[in-house]
Amino acid sequence: MHPVALPMQPTPTVLVVDDEASIVDALTKVLEKESLAVVTARNGHEALDVLRRQRIDVMVTDLRMPGMGGDDLLKAAKAIVPEVEVIVMTAYGTVESAVEAMKRGAYDFISKPLKRAQVVAAVRKALDKAALVAENSKLRAQLAAATYREIVGNSQVMRATLEVARQAANSTATVLLLGESGTGKELMARYIHAHSPRSQRSFIPVNCAALPESILESELFGHEKGAFTGAIRSREGRFAEAHTGTLFLDEIAEITQPVQVKLLRAVQEGEVEPVGGRTLKVDFRLVCATNRDLVEEVKAGSFREDLYYRINVIPIRMPPLRDRIEDVPLLAEHFLRVYANKHGKAVAQFTDEALHTMGNYGWPGNVRELENTVERAVVLCKGARIGAEDLPAELRDPQAPNGRQITFSVGTPIEEIERRMILETLKFTRGDKRLAADLLGIATRTIYRKLESGFVSVAEGERRAAPAVPGAPAAPDDVGDPDEVLH
Repeated sequence: MHPVALPMQPTPTVLVVDDEASIVDALTKVLEKESLAVVTARNGHEALDVLRRQRIDVMVTDLRMPGMGGDDLLKAAKAIVPEVEVIVMTAYGTVESAVEAMKRGAYDFISKPLKRAQVVAAVRKALDKAALVAENSKLRAQLAAATYREIVGNSQVMRATLEVARQAANSTATVLLLGESGTGKELMARYIHAHSPRSQRSFIPVNCAALPESILESELFGHEKGAFTGAIRSREGRFAEAHTGTLFLDEIAEITQPVQVKLLRAVQEGEVEPVGGRTLKVDFRLVCATNRDLVEEVKAGSFREDLYYRINVIPIRMPPLRDRIEDVPLLAEHFLRVYANKHGKAVAQFTDEALHTMGNYGWPGNVRELENTVERAVVLCKGARIGAEDLPAELRDPQAPNGRQITFSVGTPIEEIERRMILETLKFTRGDKRLAADLLGIATRTIYRKLESGFVSVAEGERRAAPAVPGAPAAPDDVGDPDEVLH
């Protein structure tokens, strides 16, 4: 049995920067004896050239150098290679300067005159941290590759929308995603994050409509232990979790006025105030989304005008599926591959009649409705191709493109009419509360409140609407659904 050859790990590389040749030579000998690769530079500009040309794990630099000093070099190095760890060297009596450098991103400092053990220990610790950061970045990239799906669509309106999103992604400006439920606003938010300089950092999605009003403030801003009944320990809020990353606030129109005030301060000042705690500085990129008309919400007094102008920096309107109907075949085939693989079905394609039927439907539930329709068809299809007969009745009946009708007897109590309308609409949208709220012209939070109060019961089909055909799978609840897709 032959031994397996493992891939060679690259030798860690240290960049030494100092204008004194004797210090550069001494550090080079010390580090090379530790089996480290050493690159040298006599000033800040040379060091930046090295950082641009090759991978550097740790940079050891003097703070006081002619021309570009250590402080300026630290700032520039972190801008060029954020993951490089920096150790600053400082003379006796200037430790305060080294501490300030650490506040600006340096990993550690060592005092002159230099001691071999001190230098080696500091560099080894910095290399350990650099390796850990690199491993975390690798795992994040693998996770992103496993969960992130590129947007599918070749229509002119979709291409134009993506072009705006790509331009917005390169900035730190707040983005406001507008559009109907099911058009893929969360996926677009993830697309913007994935194509931004913060792509290796956290993406924190928050469905504001799904969070009860009583805990929304705590969820967003965090709280201190004992701040309120039940706060048995301190908790970071979503803003803190999104530090250096992207925070996505879905259904932002559902945020109450008191929380809107705190949100405005967070957007304006980059500061959040945990419940019962002190103000914290947070660096986040904000992306918001809503299916409501915020201008009308401002006129009605339910949404703050100053907050609206703060978040409406780069508005991107997500086109409904009916406005890019030419993308239906591409989307349908994409979902066919996804769900045939998921359910282990040997279904390879659609018949021309099925594609024609889907192309003639209005898709009030947009891409989410199309996704659910294709999954249902994959599960129920008995052959290798999905035909029109495998599609829901409302797609095949041109006289009823938008589903069933509801009739009431004269004298039916208003509460019963309201209850049945909500129930039947939830059945029609297959449990999609946001779409149901759109169709009924009410706030999504209203539906949640009715459900919580028992006005409409889960047993009647609220969470997962009864399938039209026995054995058909119900559509997933959309609350916090990470797989919401606009392709």
